[in-house]
Amino acid sequence: MKERGYPNREFRALVKYSNEARKNKRIKFYEHKKPKEVDWNAYTLSQIRDAKETLLFIKREVDKCKMPPKKVGKPITDPKILTKAVLICEALGFVERKAEGWLEIIGPFAGIHEKLDDRVIGNAYNKTEVAFILKQIFDKNKTSDGKLMGDGSGLETSRKQNYGINKKSTKEFLTSIVDSREIVQAFDFSGRDESKAMHELIENIDGNSLALDAGFNDKELVRKIVEKDIIPYVYPKKSNRINGGNGWTEMYLEFFTDVIAWLTEYYQRVHCESFHSAFKRVYGIISKIRVHSKFVQVSARIILHNRARLSYFKKIK
Repeated sequence: MKERGYPNREFRALVKYSNEARKNKRIKFYEHKKPKEVDWNAYTLSQIRDAKETLLFIKREVDKCKMPPKKVGKPITDPKILTKAVLICEALGFVERKAEGWLEIIGPFAGIHEKLDDRVIGNAYNKTEVAFILKQIFDKNKTSDGKLMGDGSGLETSRKQNYGINKKSTKEFLTSIVDSREIVQAFDFSGRDESKAMHELIENIDGNSLALDAGFNDKELVRKIVEKDIIPYVYPKKSNRINGGNGWTEMYLEFFTDVIAWLTEYYQRVHCESFHSAFKRVYGIISKIRVHSKFVQVSARIILHNRARLSYFKKIK
């Protein structure tokens, strides 16, 4: 029997069928592509050029930032110098002791003309002034194509840790929204549940559409997305009804009337999973211990990730 005029029984049957089709791989929503052959000589040269671009980016973007408000008390090293040191360490994979020597060599190229010892570099991660500057750089370097998707992922703090196997093994949880080019638009690293974090993240984005998995199946969240003039694609649960607010009802009526077109848009969400995978593979485990230091480390890595993606798309135009 239909509830309030909506075919809820048929809708739930369609969701069940869609779930089964996903498991059996009967439906393909993206074209399979053969892996590209790697020209290792060109790859090595590209890595060198990328390192040079990164250092120039760090110098340019940090120098453009506003200085944080001054605090009363013992003066610290110039926050911009400390921010550059943090970004260089994360870009090139330096631990503090190695960074102390390498920054003497490559530091002047990025505008660091004073010697920084390993303790100063390590403590830079715990400075609120550094976070203040990183926030400015992130906000200024995150263009969007409007096709958004969000998800959460655990970040390992040990090589022995595997978040996919034991989800209770870590509290280091990153929730993010990226566009279809995998450029991060907003992120949360507070340790909150991903669904709760998403409620706040959507306040800081603009776009045309947003794809989320069933973990974000929340009428209030959908309402907030629609209020920002963003089309939601939130994967339904088998227990869902079409009945709800205007945004909720319209979203699932579209799912019911043309499931293939709806799922084709929804499966763009794979870009968010791809981002989390690449992010962990490129930058490795979270090595800092203090809460604020971890946040600064993740922020710096996301900025560097966005820079690399923007550089790539600029070159292929």
